[in-house]
Amino acid sequence: MATSANPTRDEFAALLDEQLGGADGGFEGRVVKGTVTSIENGFAIIDVGLKSEGRISLREFSRGEDEHGLAVGSEVEVFVDRVENADGEAMLSRDRARREAAWDKLESEFGEGKRVEGRIFGRVKGGFTVDLDGAVAFLPGSQVDIRPVRDVNPLMEMPQPFQILKMDRRRGNIVVSRRAVLEETRAEQRSELIEGLEEGQVVDGVVKNITDYGAFVDLGGIDGLLHVTDMSYKRVNHPSEVIEIGQTVTVQIVRINADTQRISLGMKQLESDPWEGVAAKYPVGAKITGTVTNITEYGAFVELEAGIEGLVHVSEMSWTKKNVHPGKIVSTSQEVEVMVLEVDSDKRRISLGLKQAQRNPWEEFAEKNPVGATVTGEVKNATEFGLFIGLPGDVDGMVHMSDIAWGISGEDALALHRKGEEVQAVVLDVDVEKERISLGMKQLEKGAPAEGGAAGGSLRRGEVVTVTVLEVRDGGLEVQVGDDGATGFIKRSDLGRDRDEQRPDRFQTGQKVDAMVTGFDRSKKPNFSIKAHQIAEEKEAVAQFGSADSGASLGDILGEALKKGE
Repeated sequence: MATSANPTRDEFAALLDEQLGGADGGFEGRVVKGTVTSIENGFAIIDVGLKSEGRISLREFSRGEDEHGLAVGSEVEVFVDRVENADGEAMLSRDRARREAAWDKLESEFGEGKRVEGRIFGRVKGGFTVDLDGAVAFLPGSQVDIRPVRDVNPLMEMPQPFQILKMDRRRGNIVVSRRAVLEETRAEQRSELIEGLEEGQVVDGVVKNITDYGAFVDLGGIDGLLHVTDMSYKRVNHPSEVIEIGQTVTVQIVRINADTQRISLGMKQLESDPWEGVAAKYPVGAKITGTVTNITEYGAFVELEAGIEGLVHVSEMSWTKKNVHPGKIVSTSQEVEVMVLEVDSDKRRISLGLKQAQRNPWEEFAEKNPVGATVTGEVKNATEFGLFIGLPGDVDGMVHMSDIAWGISGEDALALHRKGEEVQAVVLDVDVEKERISLGMKQLEKGAPAEGGAAGGSLRRGEVVTVTVLEVRDGGLEVQVGDDGATGFIKRSDLGRDRDEQRPDRFQTGQKVDAMVTGFDRSKKPNFSIKAHQIAEEKEAVAQFGSADSGASLGDILGEALKKGE
């Protein structure tokens, strides 16, 4: 395009537009450099090479800059919002220029993972606002410090480093963290401190915190864990029994984990080990007095001395109490006498027995009650094979059902006694190893077989014996077998087959009669019947000498039997 030597105003504007590439020369939305031409009424007048100059409030230079440092001729960067407003002025912004420059710098630093410097200047919901040299970022409340901070005022407006967690320029969002910087710094300091420590080293520290499982000890900028099991050789139920917060303690560094940078501490390692020579001090078979320190389902722990504990297994708690919780036998803090059963110094274990420190009750019973002795006890239980009798010494004896009564066994014999009834029995056998005591009750009866086992002295159901009348009663006769045999009773209805024969007054004291044993009452006394004996005799005679249906009378049959017997 051709121009004259002296271009007009319009021609000059066209030339400028052509040179700048458009009406605004591409200035809008860009950061450009300008020159301060004057300062008046709180504004700086700046020329950026457009048709008109622009004004920027001096307040936009106040944060991070000194507006009094501005002077005519000073060169500053500004953001061109609009080339010309309604008043014909360029719309410029120093804040916007700083923000754009800050975003460029922050994007670069975020990509490189660098820390950025900023100042906390305001509070918002859920956190705080941070000025990153023109760009505003959000600091969540959880990212202010490693631990919760009650008062943030001391941190306000103070230049400090932050770590950018994420940023979105299109949305204008930046999230930063102060906590990440502190954790990284602390990790660096921790690494330096750990390098100066070594396992086995003895150091002093201050108890910082106490938990159920141990205590955290400050070693001068780095914490170590003093586990409850490393506080003392003796049992410690809770760390507060040994130490308290703020206390200075001397500890040994037991272990340093280079990967996790965790430090394990110990106090008992500075004491003499009570387990040295424990096998010689507590030989197997020795009886010792100790204190119950802890009770579990599988046994009880007994402290023999400070730092030395042994376990009494539930199976070694009692001779007689089987399958019961140890807490029903012993209690915490109770002093008990125990016997050393086994010592394993390598595993630091001592097996103890509580029952072994006491007399075996079956041995003691056998000594006091030899075979043949009579004992008294209470029926505790009835089973399908016999009765269990509670005996002195908290032991049980068993009466087999065949040893309950003569001539009766099975359910009939078991039904003769009930639970809780006190009975007497004879000791038949004691097996100490198997913990068994065999008893007999029928052996105490007068109707028992004579010594040597003669069968003629026993009473069996259906047997016919000769009895002597001891007493005549309205209801029947009290009789006795022989001179010193078993005593029993004949009911009125059993005195004979016919009604006339069932009168007790036809018998006299001392009279001897034949009767059949028909059974036994609850006290194991035999019941007799003359009637049953008569019926049995008749059946036998009929079977041998003829039938009553043939016309022969019982008298004829018996008479014939007597003739044959002559």
